[in-house]
Amino acid sequence: MKRIVFTFILLLVLPSVQAMWGFFAHQRINRLAVFTLPAEMIGFYKHNIQYLTENAVNPDRRRYAVEGEAPRHFLDADVYGDSAVYKLPRYWNEAVEKYSEDTLQAYGIVPWHINRVKSWLTDAMQIRDASAILRLSADLGHYIADANVPLHTTENYNGQMTNQYGIHGFWESRLPELYSDNYDFFVGKANYIKNTQLEAWEAVIQANNTLDSVFRFEKELTDKLGADKKYAFETRGNTTVKVYSRSFSKAYHEKLNGMVERQMRKAIKMVGDFWYTCWIDAGQPNLDELIDFEFTEDELNQKKEELKQWKEQKYKSRGHEN
Repeated sequence: MKRIVFTFILLLVLPSVQAMWGFFAHQRINRLAVFTLPAEMIGFYKHNIQYLTENAVNPDRRRYAVEGEAPRHFLDADVYGDSAVYKLPRYWNEAVEKYSEDTLQAYGIVPWHINRVKSWLTDAMQIRDASAILRLSADLGHYIADANVPLHTTENYNGQMTNQYGIHGFWESRLPELYSDNYDFFVGKANYIKNTQLEAWEAVIQANNTLDSVFRFEKELTDKLGADKKYAFETRGNTTVKVYSRSFSKAYHEKLNGMVERQMRKAIKMVGDFWYTCWIDAGQPNLDELIDFEFTEDELNQKKEELKQWKEQKYKSRGHEN
């Protein structure tokens, strides 16, 4: 609860603060993951690519409305001690036995929850529930993407402990929106994962290992360029908003040396790998038989309206900051 309330306060008062991959990045990751799939899957997924793209942010829409949703997006690994990402129990029951469920929920459960959603998606494929397959595929893509964000693996998730307020949204939203058109998103074909729980942990470990650079480079640039060059104002529609300046963003992006691109590529590949693994574990159901499935017009309109309202609410809550 402390983290949720604190995040909400930050959203109100700080520039470029977000609690997840940017809206833009989540959608792109889910969309591009479709093209990693084999011929037996891609027909169904490509037919529904708009749904998978638009609903990539569903878990974020539930984040402050559904009890228990928020911890599914992060893991504050450092609260468990030094090198905790290597020491924490990999399996949920063992983790609960060691720390209690209340403790785990307080500091995030993203690697364990990824595996839980993987199990649900496998079940949905086994019974050929097209609606559940699409909903869970979109959700699974979201949580996997979050696990690949370095700032989702630390209690200092927005630089609030190091006088680097706003670094979260800067890294995962501002930089992809400015530079991802030049990223190479060809990640190859999806592969089967033998142990999805350990794979989820590998993503968290790798993301966590980059944290030193994420914080240190931002601090070095702030000290070098000065606060007056760190921010700028841009016009968005009829509104003037405060953002990280393009010169500061460019310098930070260059110092990161492709980190954001690498993490997005890892997320895209991992999403495809998990979808493919669910399909294999479900017995390789014929998804082409489900390709005629369509959400009703009312369902689609409701989703669009929910998405519109969420974007408007999020826009206002950030003080008109993107």
